[in-house]
Amino acid sequence: MLSYPAAIPLSTRTLNHLADLIRAHRTQRRSRWRRLDPGRQALLALAHLRNGDTLTRLACGFEIGVTTAWRYVREAIDLLAATADDLATAMARIRLLAYAILDGTLIPIDRVADQKPYYSGKHRRHGVNVQVIADPVGRLIWASAALPGSTHDLTAARIHQIIETLTRENVMTFADKAYQGARGSIRTPFKRHRSRPKLSRWQKKVNRANGERANATLKTWKILTKLRCCPRRATAIVQAILVLHHVENPIYAG
Repeated sequence: MLSYPAAIPLSTRTLNHLADLIRAHRTQRRSRWRRLDPGRQALLALAHLRNGDTLTRLACGFEIGVTTAWRYVREAIDLLAATADDLATAMARIRLLAYAILDGTLIPIDRVADQKPYYSGKHRRHGVNVQVIADPVGRLIWASAALPGSTHDLTAARIHQIIETLTRENVMTFADKAYQGARGSIRTPFKRHRSRPKLSRWQKKVNRANGERANATLKTWKILTKLRCCPRRATAIVQAILVLHHVENPIYAG
């Protein structure tokens, strides 16, 4: 096979962060010699997550076996995911916002044996549902665990106790019409009625507030274009990417 160099649009800060996690893990386990040092293993995992490079291509480029590449990437993802903030921890930053934005996104997956739970009628494809919380300008703060794609956004928010937590912390949160009926501190788009005057400028601004920028940020990690692994791995991948995103953009880092 021929191999070629490729660029990864990430800083050395992100590479060093992951390499340090891998190095500490190897020291803790008293790991013996590996085919790749911590820095190269980190580079391998980042190429897979950010560029979406397949394990077969990576194995060729790093001159290792496909099974070894799979094992190294999985290990790196699990190490990152273990350091991700849960919602309670993220609330320390979210409660300081003027308001938050809640939105859901579908991450496409390959068709699986048990297809029905993962099929989203709204998007007409198989995938997993991930809830995201963003700041007023759409910057990603937190992402939830993945649920089967057939799960409605409002149901997913309730399962993750997002609505309850935001309401308890008195965080004004704007969401799209999928969350109508959420109540608490969740505000959905204003509607015009025959008996009501035109929407005010502020109401129109609220209606434009959405989490699309946060969703787009999440999906700049090309691995999320379409997951080709077991859907049960989606949560670890999303959490790992959330950690890397905050390392790369430390404004909301823990």
